[in-house]
Amino acid sequence: MQFRRFGNKYFLRIDRGEEIMASLKNFCEKEKITLAEVKALGAVDDFNVGLFDVETKEYHKNHFAFPAEIVSLWGTVTTKDGEFYSHIHISAGDKNGHVFGGHLNSATVSATCEMIVEVSEGTVERKFNDEVGLNLFEFLD
Repeated sequence: MQFRRFGNKYFLRIDRGEEIMASLKNFCEKEKITLAEVKALGAVDDFNVGLFDVETKEYHKNHFAFPAEIVSLWGTVTTKDGEFYSHIHISAGDKNGHVFGGHLNSATVSATCEMIVEVSEGTVERKFNDEVGLNLFEFLD
């Protein structure tokens, strides 16, 4: 992975064979980023996504292993207990134009991934919400 900073935005190139979520975490920890918006495009050939069932409060996992173009990747970087926490979704299309996606757990880059990380000042912490069953934004005074 390589990156350059321009103002409050970082432009990252995640290379073939690198895992997107691990790359994002390593990058944010290295640059001490605690609050950011993330967006990207590129290509993957292996990705794991989930869908949260609000009734059962369980994730349903899907694994896809085929060449796919990232149609959309978007999410946030925040903190939970003061540590890196990301919430990223992906949509990726196959050679027939079928699109698959969900909450991104992992994805291996097949060609390149061009990512923009837009940093904001401050911190938004995450806290587990029993009613919903997820780690939600917790705005501290």
